[in-house]
Amino acid sequence: MRKIQNKYIAELLNQLRFTPLKKRQREVDAAEELVSITEPDKEYPLEFVCYKITGYHPKTESENILIKGSVLADDLRIFISRLSGEVGSHIRQQKEKVYSIEELADEFNVSTKTINRWRKRGLVARRFIHDDYKKRLGFLQSSVDAFVEQNRQLVSNAKDFNRLSAKEKKQIIDMAGELGSQKGMSRHRVIEKIARELGRSLEAIRYTVANYEKEHPNRKLFKKPAGVIGSAESREIYKLYQQGVPVSELMKRFYRSKSSMYRIIQTRRAKVLLSRRVDFIASDEFMEEGAKEKILGKPTVIRDIPEVRRSPQRVLQEGTLSQYLVTLQQTPPLNREQEMELFRRYNFLKYLACIERVGIKPSAASSKKLNEIEGYLDEAENTKNILIESNLRLVVAIANRHITSGANLGDLISEGNMSLMNAVEKFDYTRGFRFTTFASWVITKDFARKIPSEAGRPDKPIADYLDEIQRDFRVAAAAGVAAVETAGRDLVQAIRNNLNEREQYIIINHFGLLGTLVKKKKKTLKEIGDELGLTKERVRQIELVALQKLRQYLSIEEFELLTG
Repeated sequence: MRKIQNKYIAELLNQLRFTPLKKRQREVDAAEELVSITEPDKEYPLEFVCYKITGYHPKTESENILIKGSVLADDLRIFISRLSGEVGSHIRQQKEKVYSIEELADEFNVSTKTINRWRKRGLVARRFIHDDYKKRLGFLQSSVDAFVEQNRQLVSNAKDFNRLSAKEKKQIIDMAGELGSQKGMSRHRVIEKIARELGRSLEAIRYTVANYEKEHPNRKLFKKPAGVIGSAESREIYKLYQQGVPVSELMKRFYRSKSSMYRIIQTRRAKVLLSRRVDFIASDEFMEEGAKEKILGKPTVIRDIPEVRRSPQRVLQEGTLSQYLVTLQQTPPLNREQEMELFRRYNFLKYLACIERVGIKPSAASSKKLNEIEGYLDEAENTKNILIESNLRLVVAIANRHITSGANLGDLISEGNMSLMNAVEKFDYTRGFRFTTFASWVITKDFARKIPSEAGRPDKPIADYLDEIQRDFRVAAAAGVAAVETAGRDLVQAIRNNLNEREQYIIINHFGLLGTLVKKKKKTLKEIGDELGLTKERVRQIELVALQKLRQYLSIEEFELLTG
């Protein structure tokens, strides 16, 4: 499966996976509209991209990041395919015709390979649920019409080979047979030469030859290709294999033996796995004798977790924000023992994947070893989803307390879910803290930094509904939220106990400890300097000395809460 190239677009996709269903549907439509206006040679600000898809401007450190149009368009097509798969719309629910790849190929009298090439040129595909409850790619009539309107010449050229006369087709086959029998003439070079001499497109020649070979399997027009297959072709083979193209079809298409084809796929698979970034929180217990059996082998408290948590999207499939909140109420939070077990398991699985892939050579990697490593990573991902879904109520609880900061509840929940996912990655379970405490710090800090001031107020129906259920959510996350507030009070007390009056004034006012943790009342160094009769640089020097003092008295979490 192709990956999104730009990490910010990938992060946005992960964030939107946890938004309400109807909102996800609107975001899919908005992303497709953005694809249609994206020009490959231009650059687009990340803030603009986020606004076009979500409807709000994120205030982050990445405001000035630009994305090249060609990369953005390619990433958005993958984005739409994946997010539409999360929406899970049934094909029968669509108000317009939906084509499968095969149906669209028949509609335009081209090959499915041509359709896949059109996807790279801008044809947008979505994933729909079919009658067998499986998700497959489909093309909305409106998406097809928009692509044809913008690429009339491309579509027309692709049809050209169907207009070849019988005489022209025979000429192509005769030339292919003659050139293909010559030493050093690869299939690609033969097709290029014929296309050049006859003035036809490569596509027309390629499929004329392919159709002939299909009808005459006993006659070979080409010798077995010589040399090692190139990296570009190996990537293409692996991509097609992941898309479900049978090895037998790949053998015919690339003229390779079965063993050669499997070797290419295996090598490419190993390279992808070795290039994958895997971070974990290290623990001495991972290296103890019998660690694998202790952590993964015996019955664990994970098996006591309700089955609803094992399907990452089941608690998120309701259609409105109100239904989403009701669904979350049915997912009780983890206790300390379950939380510790899950984080230990999550990080140990990633640790195993890392140590097992050390020393693997792509050209000699065994299928068994790759299956084992991928199994560890898949199980780690499932465990991560359990941790995320078990704490979605915490996000709602904190978001609900800060609706008055000017942000829409849906935006707050979206930002909070993204922060929650980052917190799961960074949480060091070995230090003995509860995850809810750490996640509360991260979510609250990110709310203060990211939520745009121009976001709309909450819709009245949602606000009315929250009045009925906010007590349940507050109780569910009381420990985490209370911990944040307690930590804030402890910070101020530590500052007063360990700094002189001038240092206290600078730290408290510059880091905004006089307001709430979300709506801080900060002052710039220049403002503080004007009030104290000092230069901006002198205030900075005093602040650095004060921070060095506080490092000795504050925990890592407290210091991060102060400076974050």
